[in-house]
Amino acid sequence: MDSHGLLRVGGRLSKSGLPSDEIHPILVPGKQHIATLVIRHFHEKVHHQGWHFAEGAIRAAGFWLVGGKRSISSRIFTCVTCRKLRGKQEEQKMADLPADRLSMDPSFTYVGLDVFGPWLVTSRRTRGGHANSKQWAVIFTCMSFRAIHIEVVEAMDTSCFINALRRFFAIRGPVKQLRSDCGTNFVGACKELQIGSQGHNKQIETFLQERECTWQFNPPHASHMGGSWERMIGITRCILDAMLLRHGTVKLTHEVLTTFLAEVTAIVNTRPVTAVSTDADHPLSLTPATLLTQKIGVPPLPPGQFDDKDLFRRQWRQVQSLANTFWERWKREYISNQQGRRIWKNEKPNIQAGDVVLLREKQTKRSYWPIGLVTDTFPSDDGKVRKIEVRVIRDGTERLFLRPVSEAVFLTSKDSHK
Repeated sequence: MDSHGLLRVGGRLSKSGLPSDEIHPILVPGKQHIATLVIRHFHEKVHHQGWHFAEGAIRAAGFWLVGGKRSISSRIFTCVTCRKLRGKQEEQKMADLPADRLSMDPSFTYVGLDVFGPWLVTSRRTRGGHANSKQWAVIFTCMSFRAIHIEVVEAMDTSCFINALRRFFAIRGPVKQLRSDCGTNFVGACKELQIGSQGHNKQIETFLQERECTWQFNPPHASHMGGSWERMIGITRCILDAMLLRHGTVKLTHEVLTTFLAEVTAIVNTRPVTAVSTDADHPLSLTPATLLTQKIGVPPLPPGQFDDKDLFRRQWRQVQSLANTFWERWKREYISNQQGRRIWKNEKPNIQAGDVVLLREKQTKRSYWPIGLVTDTFPSDDGKVRKIEVRVIRDGTERLFLRPVSEAVFLTSKDSHK
């Protein structure tokens, strides 16, 4: 007890020559409000570094916090500035597979699409050499058994995209639902289509309504929500790059590009979608081409409605037998592998309306990311929030952004216990 009635630490450092405040620091209970004020002051003084820096500054100033490490760590955990500097982006438990990923409807009934490219293509010969133009490709991915269909578009405008849809519908038949993302890849490449979070282009909307087809958009900057078709783009690009490398320096024409993409489609559709079996009784792998072309000799079904004789009698029974064989193996071998969650296995607290978040922007440094207020949340069927609406003020103008929770860093909440 010092002359002012304050409790201080005793110890054996009286002959060390250090200042008296460091030899006998004042004892401060870690759970009292005075401790919070001391921690806040020295945490800002060391410019929001870790608990080790803050505790050293507190000791040097002549304070000894009882349970200091826990109190300092607790304060740093709730520090908004520290979350802005080093906070992790939010995540949520991986959602269940949607119904269209598990559907046994005919091929390309539920489709995910994206646009990729461009490639420089020789459009015509001129006196000075060749006139080049850009061409893109639209990839259509069957959501159930991951087959693909690729159409080449010569311009990124509404009419070319509708023509690609017309060709796809003419070849693969009617579609119940289309899915696409609103990320930078799709919106940037298809800006002429005027497709965004506010609705479709009128011509595309009319075209789809006539065919009783719906179009669902993922939130912007949520490419992971379209992983089933984004992965197909990566595979397609790898195969096409190998073809173009073999093609050499010869000028790429529209005919060559279309042929290459058709061959890429065939290669991707013959890939195994399940583990390749080493069992001699099951030598054939399950591939999308098994159902699309039905030119692979698959084993017949066990005795039932369609037996071995059906493979040699009527053509429609042969087709039905092969299709049933595919779907039986698809349910037994493919769907069972989709059961587990490889990432995002644990449930996280939901972001709520009224929370303050830091909105991630890939093109800017973290210190310039805008701070926004969550105005609305969109829970999934399981009650987990994976999509939020954020209000941001920029240059005095209010803007609303629709983002996945993975693009937000939680800062603070109206609920202090969160």
